[in-house]
Amino acid sequence: MSKIELIDKNKVPRHVAIIMDGNGRWAKQKGHDRIFGHQNGVDSVDKVTEAASEIGVEYLTLYAFSTENWNRPAAEVDALMEIFSSALKAHIEKISKNNVRFIVIGDWNRLSEKTRTNMQDAMKLTEKNSGLKLILAISYSSRWEIINAVRNISEGVQKGTISPSDITEELFSSYLTTKGIPDPDLLIRTSGEYRISNFLMWQLSYSELYFTDLCWPDFKKEEFYEAILNYQKRERRFGKTSEQL
Repeated sequence: MSKIELIDKNKVPRHVAIIMDGNGRWAKQKGHDRIFGHQNGVDSVDKVTEAASEIGVEYLTLYAFSTENWNRPAAEVDALMEIFSSALKAHIEKISKNNVRFIVIGDWNRLSEKTRTNMQDAMKLTEKNSGLKLILAISYSSRWEIINAVRNISEGVQKGTISPSDITEELFSSYLTTKGIPDPDLLIRTSGEYRISNFLMWQLSYSELYFTDLCWPDFKKEEFYEAILNYQKRERRFGKTSEQL
């Protein structure tokens, strides 16, 4: 029996974020180079996207490439960019037919023209789709995002379009790359690491965290369902007591 049958469809998290970690270690364990792991991780993206859509998740954010990842060897970075582009071209028609909307967040300025073009074409193709919102965080980090928001708000204050008294959590959130996207209810991280690695730090304030020792290429539909079932056992209090809920 699939674990999907155990999921309460009335308590599915609206937004799930995932740190897809462990591709390189998975490949090395199998005697291959790191790129082999990244290539096999694409299948997990496909399977988890399908699983999220099937149970009614509205937003799925995948941490694909951080600003710190630019410091990796140039050959690996180039290979990753090629994987992003080729995988997107191979899967975008299927994504669109499944009514999934594709969104990218991050520092576009550091991406190659080819990668930017493919991302823009995919977003344009799916912009009217009303199903799952698949959000790819690429060349992204929370510190970059927060500093960028502070800079833009400061410019507004200097120009007189924003008063310091106008600065609230809501206003600040509207200057983030996730404007209009609800905060994640659940964060999943694979590969046995227990940290958030500069990912959605503002947005994860009250998210439930789920960690698994499985590396990303081994994380498929049933593993995703298991994370959802674990989430559904938790009590989300947002600072209140159990009695207040």
